[in-house]
Amino acid sequence: MSGTIVVGVDGSETARKAAEAARDLATALGASLHVVSAFDGERSEVFGTGTNKWLVSDADKAEHVARAVADTLGGDINITYAAASGRPADALIREAISKEASVIVVGNRRMRGIGRVLGSVANSVAHNAPCDVYIANTYDAD
Repeated sequence: MSGTIVVGVDGSETARKAAEAARDLATALGASLHVVSAFDGERSEVFGTGTNKWLVSDADKAEHVARAVADTLGGDINITYAAASGRPADALIREAISKEASVIVVGNRRMRGIGRVLGSVANSVAHNAPCDVYIANTYDAD
């Protein structure tokens, strides 16, 4: 199998573990990996004073998270990254459709206890994905 595997990251240890599982799966299947970090809205903040000001948006922060994770994964596969607007599950599904992904990888964070009742990214993706979903065991990451 070739194709693309999409994985969602948010800077957490559980997301890093899911990304590592996605990298291993992509390597085993001969697929490329697309690392995605979602952001909600178009908020931005100004940092600095005087003429030394920087505008940092949620999109910039999300892209930084995705790039940082992608850079640490290494391996002999093609790895791309992106920031995607919207709720995490919706953003992952849109990216999977856009990339014609064969698999979306998510961690199983919040799939137990109250999180299971309230919902989780993994649960939403599993019920709405246009492709296969691999739920990586990330319970021991945090």
